[in-house]
This record gives sequence, structure tokens and C-alpha cells, in this order.
Amino acid sequence: MSSSRFTERLYHAAEPVWLKCHEHPFLTELRSGKLDPDRFIYYLKQDYVYLIDYAKLFAIGSVKARDVQTMAKFAELLHNTLNVEMELHRQYTEKFGVSREQLEQTVPSPTTVAYTKYLMDTAAHGSLAEVVAALLPCMWSYREIGVSFMNHPGALNHPLYREWILMYSSEEFGELADWCIGLMDELAEGLPEAELSKLEERFIVASKLEYMFWDMAYRLEEWPV
Repeated sequence: MSSSRFTERLYHAAEPVWLKCHEHPFLTELRSGKLDPDRFIYYLKQDYVYLIDYAKLFAIGSVKARDVQTMAKFAELLHNTLNVEMELHRQYTEKFGVSREQLEQTVPSPTTVAYTKYLMDTAAHGSLAEVVAALLPCMWSYREIGVSFMNHPGALNHPLYREWILMYSSEEFGELADWCIGLMDELAEGLPEAELSKLEERFIVASKLEYMFWDMAYRLEEWPV
């Protein structure tokens, strides 16, 4: 990336958090195929209810977009989340005896509530640039994780986790992530430092919530009462 790109600044600002994600036992054990399936199923169920609100960000992005092309791309992202990514979750959990009805009835954990509330508050009160800054860490970091797993010897050998790695390392997912990265740079161009700092804060907070999501899944987090 060119040093003139705002997303390079975002990447470097969040890099320590992303490295912690890569080092988290949930991901290192998933990559090696040693992750307890109960933890993975818990993650899929929580991620499923997270994605319901995440998909709404793309709908709101389409509303806030100023041109038809951007509206159409957000609609594509909405479709991909609802009908590709979430369908993978539905198929996965069925392999473990969890019905689609049970999946839909998943109670969001405290961390899931915190993350989705942050995203929806940003969408409700922020600019389109803020919406993109908040949603981008999920797409961008998942693409980075998927590609790194693809390059890890033996990562695709585990039958439970192979499809997950293939989806997030796919060219199609990468193209959508790249579009969001490019849109972030476009929206940040010419903004004063105060606005750029606000976008950076959105990006870093969402990145920290990504780490908390992995940690939540590994701990099988529950409500205290």
C-alpha cells in the first residue's frame, strides 16, 4: 500500500490488536485443526446472530451512499452476508445436530451485544465514512486470517474447518474486502485531521471488539445470571 493511503494508517494503528488475534488460541487451534468443536459451534452461533446486525450495516451504507454504484455494491455485500456467509453457518451447525430454528434462537452473548450495539450506534449516528471504518475490521481481518491459514501447511486437512478457511480466503471475499478498503480511502480523502482521527478510533475499537469476539468464543462466554 502507498503511504498516502488512509487505510495504511488504519492498518498500522490496529496491527498490534490484529497480531493478538492471530496469536489467540481460538485461531491457532482452528488453524491446526485442534480446536474443540464445541468452541467452534459456539462461535458459529454467536457469529450468526452478529451477522444479522452486520448485514444491516450494508443496508444503511446503501441508504447513505451518494451514487448508484456504491448503493449497488453495498447491496451485493448485503446479499453475500445473508445468503453466502450465513448459509455456511446454517450448513455447518446442521452437521453438529443444531437445526436452523435453534440457530435463529441463539441468545447473543455480552460481547456480541457490545459489538453489535457499537456497530449499530455508529450506523445510526455516524457518517458513511464512520460506518465503513467500523465495519471494515471484520472483513479485512477475516480476509487476512483466511489467506494466512490457506498458506499454512495442513490447515485445509481438517474436515470441520476446511470450508470456513476456503470461504474467507476466497477471491470473491477478497474482492469485497478490497472494495471496502478502497471506499474507505475514497471517503477519507480531503477530510480534516479531526475527522480522520474519529475514523481511526472507530476502526481501532471495532478491531478490539474482534479480538474480544475470538476470546469470547474460546471461553464459551455466558451471561453471569
